[in-house]
Amino acid sequence: QVQLVESGGGLVQAGGSLRLSCAASGNIFGINAMGWYRQAPGKQRELVATITTGGITNYADSAKGRFTISRDNGKNTVYLQMSSLKPEDTAVYYCKADVRRPFSGTTNPYWGQGTQVTVSS
Repeated sequence: QVQLVESGGGLVQAGGSLRLSCAASGNIFGINAMGWYRQAPGKQRELVATITTGGITNYADSAKGRFTISRDNGKNTVYLQMSSLKPEDTAVYYCKADVRRPFSGTTNPYWGQGTQVTVSS
């Protein structure tokens, strides 16, 4: 089994910064892409940013220029540095890891439990 544990959420004023972390542990053969998603009240979960094992990143338009995703492959950890935060960034942020299945070219997706980010105006 694989567990993802997020940390770093909280309450911040508009214009402020937060850094989220997500550490994967357990029976991990390897991890392909890792990413951050968010879900605001009454809305669907949406992509924030993803990063491959080799460091190729992809961002939602709302995150470009303000958020930076990074990862430490040796620690199976992904980070999200968020700056210039806006009230509309308020949401529960979830990390996701595509964990490779042993002796297979396929992966299983695992999700963290979520961490609340609240940006006050």
